[in-house]
Amino acid sequence: MSVNYAGILWNRQKRIYDLLLFGFVISYLVVYIGITASFNSELTAETMIIRATATLALLLLHIILVIGPLARINKRFLPLLYNRRHLGVTMFLIALVHGIFSILQFHSLGNKNPLISLMTSNGSYSDFIDFPFQMLGFFALIILFLMAATSHDFWLKNLSPRVWKSLHMMVYVAYGLIIMHVMLGIVQLESNPIIYGMLMAGMLLIIALHVFSSVLSGRGLDLKSKGFYHACNLDDIQDDCAKVLTLNGENIAVFKYDGKLSAISNVCKHQNGPLGEGKVIDGCVTCPWHGYQYEPHNGTSPPPFTEKVATYELRLEGDKVFVNPEPKPEGTTIEPISFKV
Repeated sequence: MSVNYAGILWNRQKRIYDLLLFGFVISYLVVYIGITASFNSELTAETMIIRATATLALLLLHIILVIGPLARINKRFLPLLYNRRHLGVTMFLIALVHGIFSILQFHSLGNKNPLISLMTSNGSYSDFIDFPFQMLGFFALIILFLMAATSHDFWLKNLSPRVWKSLHMMVYVAYGLIIMHVMLGIVQLESNPIIYGMLMAGMLLIIALHVFSSVLSGRGLDLKSKGFYHACNLDDIQDDCAKVLTLNGENIAVFKYDGKLSAISNVCKHQNGPLGEGKVIDGCVTCPWHGYQYEPHNGTSPPPFTEKVATYELRLEGDKVFVNPEPKPEGTTIEPISFKV
């Protein structure tokens, strides 16, 4: 939507990202299988593939879940955030290979349909320790499939951003199912405590980063009274950039541009992208995900586009910036606050 903005298509950055991802996946599988074959030569090729793809998919899932908070903590991680959908689809395909090989190895030698065998071979649904952990992985794989299959913008448009976002937030449900799948599988099949420790470390890392990034960005600050609240100091905002904060459940981006301040919703109408992580280009706030633009003083996309976001009132007292978290109707014009450069 801007002549100076390169959308997230097949640009040079994305090609480099995909090549690095592909190289990492191949290198990991080769190294893992090579080391496993050296120390456990009695394992079959199928078993090595099952274990290699399982550990790789779990590693990629942890990386996917920490990219969001890391990008809020440090903007150097933003390129990873903008290309995260490719990482998610890659992770699903690896998990799918793991699932197919597991079903073939453990459920295809009998006289039952493999999927029927998967669901009925272990009926200990009331026993926690002996619970059929493979079913947890199966349901997680279904969620990952739905996310991968709807990752294209075609589905975003037809499902609506809210439904699409809700569907893709189910990655946390899938993560919980996968952790239980792995933990119960270890209880039943393995005895190495190191695996437990690595899983716990991964979970604690994800939780800690999400909590820290939320506190850092002011998320969860629920102010019941109305009025203006200190958002930041003027020097805290870089030129043509924003300060993002959450007040009364409102996700707000305060932009500084051309000696002026304006505040709009941080949520892009296209895909709920983080407008506050974008820049003001050609006088418009430009979403970093796909280049959708909004005028900062009224939250309206330039013609012929019709997207609108909410705007917020600001005050400037000395070098302190204050914001009223009560949103104005989408597209409402609010005179920018001017300051001396």
